[in-house]
Amino acid sequence: MIVSTKGRYALRVMIDLAEHQSEKYVPLKEVAARQEISEKYLENILKVLVQNGFLEGLRGKGDYFGKITLADLALPDQAGNDYVI
Repeated sequence: MIVSTKGRYALRVMIDLAEHQSEKYVPLKEVAARQEISEKYLENILKVLVQNGFLEGLRGKGDYFGKITLADLALPDQAGNDYVI
């Protein structure tokens, strides 16, 4: 299966948010710095993830984007068992 660059970045961002989750929203700037992705490019990716219900976003100062757990990233294997990316 071929995954686009945008798709790979989206997965990286979702994993990053899951690993760095707290009770607060995570600033876009922090995620961009950790993942070494341009903030502008990351904004486009996160917009799609929010529109499709994968993340929650807040508008306002700093453009904070929401939380996701590692359990939410579980994928079934061929035997039907879930495993975390």
